[in-house]
Amino acid sequence: MQDKGNVDLQDQRRRWRYRAFAIAVGCLLLLLGVSTLAGWLLQIAIVISLIPGFPSMAFNTALGFVLSGVGLAASMLAGRRSRIAATVMAGLAAAIAAARLVEIATFGRHFHNIDLLISQLLVPPDFIAAIGGGMGPNTALIFLIANLSLLLSLHLETSKSQVVQELTSYVVITLGMIALAGYVTDAEQGYRWGPYAAMALHTAIGMVVFGCGLVARSWWMQPANRAQIPLWIPAAVCFTALLVDLYTPLGLANGILYVPLVLTALWFGNRNAPLFFAFTCTVLLMLGFFAVRHDEASFWQEIANRTITAATLWLIAILVYYFLRNNQNLEAERIRFGALVRSTPDAVIVIDGRGTIKSFNPAAESMFGYAPQETIGRNIKMLMPEPYHSEHDGYLAHYRQTGEERIIGTTRMVSGRRKSGIVFPIEVSISVVVSGETKTFVGIVRDISERARQEERMKTTLAQLEAYTAELERSNHDLDEFAYIASHDLKEPLRGLHNHSRFLLEDYEDKLDDDGVRRLNRLVRLSQRMEKLVNDLLYFSRLGRQQLAVKRADIGLIVKDVVATMELLLEERHARVVIDGRLPDVVCDAPRLTEVFRNLITNAIKYNDKPAPLVSIGYLERFVGKDGTVARNVFFVRDNGKGIPQEFHEDIFRIFKRLEKSQDSDDGTGAGLTFVRKIIARHNGDIWLESEVGVGTTFYFTLGRKREGQNAAA
Repeated sequence: MQDKGNVDLQDQRRRWRYRAFAIAVGCLLLLLGVSTLAGWLLQIAIVISLIPGFPSMAFNTALGFVLSGVGLAASMLAGRRSRIAATVMAGLAAAIAAARLVEIATFGRHFHNIDLLISQLLVPPDFIAAIGGGMGPNTALIFLIANLSLLLSLHLETSKSQVVQELTSYVVITLGMIALAGYVTDAEQGYRWGPYAAMALHTAIGMVVFGCGLVARSWWMQPANRAQIPLWIPAAVCFTALLVDLYTPLGLANGILYVPLVLTALWFGNRNAPLFFAFTCTVLLMLGFFAVRHDEASFWQEIANRTITAATLWLIAILVYYFLRNNQNLEAERIRFGALVRSTPDAVIVIDGRGTIKSFNPAAESMFGYAPQETIGRNIKMLMPEPYHSEHDGYLAHYRQTGEERIIGTTRMVSGRRKSGIVFPIEVSISVVVSGETKTFVGIVRDISERARQEERMKTTLAQLEAYTAELERSNHDLDEFAYIASHDLKEPLRGLHNHSRFLLEDYEDKLDDDGVRRLNRLVRLSQRMEKLVNDLLYFSRLGRQQLAVKRADIGLIVKDVVATMELLLEERHARVVIDGRLPDVVCDAPRLTEVFRNLITNAIKYNDKPAPLVSIGYLERFVGKDGTVARNVFFVRDNGKGIPQEFHEDIFRIFKRLEKSQDSDDGTGAGLTFVRKIIARHNGDIWLESEVGVGTTFYFTLGRKREGQNAAA
């Protein structure tokens, strides 16, 4: 983030410099135009022509500098009014230049009506006639294209408009320097195009300055692609090359001087710069050729020479273009990689072959507590505790000598040391990047302190689970011993009480009164009930410990078998059991599920006050309860009995809990529904009921999914 802040600050400073330079150019153009207009108004010839005998700056040319200077300076200011002012000024300058070009193309060199239109209102005619001339075609062309590019960039703020303005600025500078070179070399063709009015010396200087201002503005529009060298360097090369071109026969040296001009594009951020310079050099080559007279013998030789030179320049420009494009792609990748490294939650540390830290991302700052300036340039072992601190240099030396990779390309757990001296566990993954003979190591570091704490907690939990398991095994062993005692030692005295009571009744019934016989019969029944309770308790304990023998079973056949075994009870109660629809095949413990249906059907008949009890058994693929709950693959057992009040829906599943006695003289123990819930729970299912008092009760249950042959206890 610090690097990004520095880049933003440098970019802001660069933009400020370009803005200030463009405004300063606008002011210079304004000063040049105003001073020349003053020379016209005050009839000072030296101000208009600068040097006696040289061409003069036309009145409209001075006015064009005023308008262009104000337009350029206003375009660099913020605000709607500034934009409007820049648009108006640049538009007027372009209109004057366009009208002059149309006049030249239509009427020729003897008409200067556009120049006289304004000047004759302010300047005496005799002074105008003495100065003569007017705006030259080269001057008008420069004003037109420069101000049109300014208007385009004002109203189309896109990268294309910036490119157009940059290209235009190079053309303006080139045309201005051609005129200057014409004055230096006394080659009139440089500043005078044909028989028309010539470009004055200070006009040529103003055009070069105007072009520089447009370049600065185009760079200000896109500060990310700015030149890294001052513009006067390629401008000086261009000017020098043109001078040498004009004085060198056959153009032998101009190619050598134009090549550095194209190569200066390497210092520009804009990858199109070499193509712009190649275009500029081509224009200079052509103008240099037409600016001097040629012998008939060397005419075609010089044309061939300049053609080869131009082709060479374009070839170099294309090579530089692709070089800059590749550099920009690499820079874009570097920026993306830098952004990724800065934003990643893992620490990323880059070191060289000797262990010196080269890069330290924000995550590494947070992890180790060091600022980048405290680590970059120092050895990576500063982040390591012993023994890694002492061993690291030896490992790098061994790697340099043998190339043997011990941890490169792998992930390993080591320890790190924070700035505070705290040692903490880390996970390190190291990769090597080879560039020529240079090897760079990239380490991705992850703080696993929380994982280590979780592993410690997991070890503690596992130890506790092992202790609980041992305790559970001991408890199960005790329960088995209790079951053995209950099934043998406890049931034996019960049988004794039962048998002795029966013997007393058989041997002494005639000697006992009615109350004694009643009490002995009650003792027999209580001993029998006690034995049933003990048997049910033992069975319940075995339900939770025995494995299920699951296999695919036909539920319809299971229900039919249960109904067949209950035929006598059904006849006695005039009851019916019906199957509502088809029952599916499921993977279950068939004997246990038989017990589930037997208990549910038996209860539905025993606790039924209707003269004709009806039990319906069915299956629902999708069930929606009265409370909105949704379940799938649900079995149900529905009766038309008394119903169960809502407050007892949970109590009926408690062992030995009975809401009322059945109509049978041989009462049960009240453990049947407890067994049902336990069996269904062992099948990873659930059981619930819906009931309405006086209407009936429906028991619903599901069976969890098991694989056939999966006999382990749930």
